[in-house]
Amino acid sequence: RPEALLVKIGGKSISDICSRRVTSSLDFMKTLELPGQQREIADLLLKEIMRRLQYLVDVGLDYLTLDRLTRTLSGGESQRINLASCLGSGLTDTLYILDEPSIGMHPRDNGKLINILKQLRNTGNTVLVVEHDADMISAADEVLDLGPAAGENGGRVVFQGNVRDLKHSPKSLTGNYLCGKRTVGNGCAGNRAPAGFISVLGAREHNLKEIDVDFPLGVLTCVTGVSGSGKSTLIENILYRGILREKGLATERPGAYEALIGVDDIEQAILVDQSPIGRSPRSNPITYMHGFSQIRNLFASTISAQLRQFKASDFSFNVGGGRCPKCNGDGAQKIEMQFLADVYLTCEACDGKRYKSSVLEVLYKDKSIHDVLEMTVAEAYDFFGDISSLRSRLKVLLNTGLGYLKLGQPANTLSAGEAQRLKLASHIAEGRSSRSLFIFDEPTTGLHFHDIGKLLDCFNTLVDMGNTVIVVEHNLDVVKCADHIIDLGPEGGDEGGRLIACGSPEEITKSKASYTGRYLGRHRKR
Repeated sequence: RPEALLVKIGGKSISDICSRRVTSSLDFMKTLELPGQQREIADLLLKEIMRRLQYLVDVGLDYLTLDRLTRTLSGGESQRINLASCLGSGLTDTLYILDEPSIGMHPRDNGKLINILKQLRNTGNTVLVVEHDADMISAADEVLDLGPAAGENGGRVVFQGNVRDLKHSPKSLTGNYLCGKRTVGNGCAGNRAPAGFISVLGAREHNLKEIDVDFPLGVLTCVTGVSGSGKSTLIENILYRGILREKGLATERPGAYEALIGVDDIEQAILVDQSPIGRSPRSNPITYMHGFSQIRNLFASTISAQLRQFKASDFSFNVGGGRCPKCNGDGAQKIEMQFLADVYLTCEACDGKRYKSSVLEVLYKDKSIHDVLEMTVAEAYDFFGDISSLRSRLKVLLNTGLGYLKLGQPANTLSAGEAQRLKLASHIAEGRSSRSLFIFDEPTTGLHFHDIGKLLDCFNTLVDMGNTVIVVEHNLDVVKCADHIIDLGPEGGDEGGRLIACGSPEEITKSKASYTGRYLGRHRKR
């Protein structure tokens, strides 16, 4: 209220201070001059405020404003704020568990995060980190490597010990990549010639400084820069929404820019994000890949089904007929908890099998429809050896690193990274569209080195089909394989939003102003 804003310290209201970046607010507190008695009263408070603001700087969030809404933060930013809070609490003898804390962090900031985790360890705590980042793994005192593969082929302890011994472990894929026996992206195309350009002129949304950016078509482009440098604003708010607006499609208001040139050179823009493919247990990988109708037709063509006068629709759990009437084909019943998350309990009528008993009696190659849905993608690929159209879709899932998923795995159990790769596989399997622009925001989230190589192969497949791929990414294994790099910065927040460098990976490494170029050069030498 106006009355509250009349109260000022150092000539600033609480709104003035909270609208500043973390570093600006920290500098204000450090230079704040108060009269003698007021200084004594505020001394302890100021020390606490400065200590907590410094923790936010230490975790690489200096570009955030203090009044930033938490719902606008990325998952990685939220996790690092929680980490800063833990540091401020000063606890000891505590077990801290972090799940991929390096998400969304530029390689420049990884060192800060590692130092903070070491601080927690040095003050008598135990820190357990689930992580794929090579620097984080190398800094660990103890490494527990699970595998050897994913899904049913994983779940075993492949190695436990220090990093030095991990690098010499023949059983560990992680160790092979750390020591250099295996590398990511050996088969990358690289340096493909662009087939044209889409140009954004005068981009000035949020912290972008009226920059002009050319995006080459028909190649793989990486957009890089430290956290808060304006990457997502440029790509999602301006480029993606701007293209939809130019094509006459419904979208949220694009970010501010002067002009968008070259939109007619592409047919459509597709944002492949990490949102769920469906919230119902009836959504699953095989239905999303448009392969379930073929499986239902196979079961309907059997003699057993024909004797029972079953149609293909009777093998669907999305419509009535053959599905379990109690759970409506979900295999589980949702119990709504008034103040907690909903709970799913296995259906007692069908025992989670989704279908009536008469439908489950119909067999194809000695397998019921439930048995097929319980198969992994890899198992189904072998099982349907004589159905080429179905195998081709399953092959795409294998190439995307999703061979461990079950065909009928409920969509609400898939991770964000799995959902994104499933969308990518679906676009490749359709194969109809060329001259499309695909946008990915940090697709390597949750991926092991081995899976990043498969992801790069998928990107190159899209490009070879005549499409354009733009990836917002910090992972240097992906960046080094790009045909073109657009680097924003130099810092985050108000000190970012400028075009620092653009060109091939070789050209970026020569840029003295680019943090990305500096770390990319070291990575390529390694």
